[in-house]
Amino acid sequence: MEAGLSRKIVLENGLEFYGAPFGAAVDSMGEIVFNTSMAGYQEIASDPSYAGQMIVMTYPLIGNYGVTDEDFESGRPIFEGFIVREYNRIPSNFRYTRTLDEILAENGIPGISGVDTRRLTRIIRDEGTQKVLMTDAGTPYDACMERLRGWRAPTDQVARVSCKKPWHHRTANPCLSVVAVDCGIKLSIVRKLGERRCNVTVVPYDVTPEEVLALGPDGLFLSNGPGDPKDVPQAADLVRALRGRLPMFGICLGHQVICLACGGDTYKMKFGHRGGNHPVQDLATGKIEMTSQNHGYAVRAESLGGTGLAVTHRNLLDGTVEGAACPGDRIFSVQYHPESAPGPQDSAYLFDRFVEMMKEGGRNA
Repeated sequence: MEAGLSRKIVLENGLEFYGAPFGAAVDSMGEIVFNTSMAGYQEIASDPSYAGQMIVMTYPLIGNYGVTDEDFESGRPIFEGFIVREYNRIPSNFRYTRTLDEILAENGIPGISGVDTRRLTRIIRDEGTQKVLMTDAGTPYDACMERLRGWRAPTDQVARVSCKKPWHHRTANPCLSVVAVDCGIKLSIVRKLGERRCNVTVVPYDVTPEEVLALGPDGLFLSNGPGDPKDVPQAADLVRALRGRLPMFGICLGHQVICLACGGDTYKMKFGHRGGNHPVQDLATGKIEMTSQNHGYAVRAESLGGTGLAVTHRNLLDGTVEGAACPGDRIFSVQYHPESAPGPQDSAYLFDRFVEMMKEGGRNA
């Protein structure tokens, strides 16, 4: 071990990687995943969908433009750790207010730099996501493996990141009202709806149908979020109860929840999709969009038969389902993130589609 490499990560398969620390000086365990984005580490770090996970950034330089307060996607980061090739401690950006190191330290999240992230990413790609421990370099190997064997992924991640009571995002001259179910919602999604003159009421994931209808919304939005969609049956029950009564739009976990509620099925992927460079084809138009993604579960295409949902989008890398719709019930959903934070910008039109659906349909209580 080289001098200065005082931290290490230990994988479930027994491999160790040494590096230099940044962020909080604490031990952490989680599921190791990789993200292929070339920019946007602040949006990634503050995305609640990463709860319970330790993120490997494939882009080699992280921290170079710092962190800007108004660019956060949630109130605070909640993931388990950052693993990077090179960390830049002296940002160069006129907008930056704090460093990534400071943000992680404030929120009790450790980081490690100097790791061979190319090798680490290949391991995840070939073997799949697995448990990982970040700890001091001197922690005995056997003790590390014992801790990893005893760790179990939590099943309450959505409950951890969802709001505890409703909150409101109001816009000037509103024309529509949206109830957004918070399974780990990104603030950029709320902003995109606000830009389209929608007042948004963000509600907890376990909101009841009666509570939603009492708000008199023009549409229902199901957000992104962490973990297995089957761990949030409350959200699926809500969709079933309001199907056909309100226009619905789901993103990421929200897409999976809608498909489950309609009778479909989901499965855990080998290593998931995380990054801003996934090509997706709209099956109706043939158009290809470059998309931003963050998910470890997917919808089984064959399970949608008889549900009323039709597959609308496909991932061109592996053929997985990226969108579904039931026009008769005014429901559509996508697996990727059209709010485009940090990018790309190809899919923002989906928010316009939701607005038009609400304008045309209204509420059929």
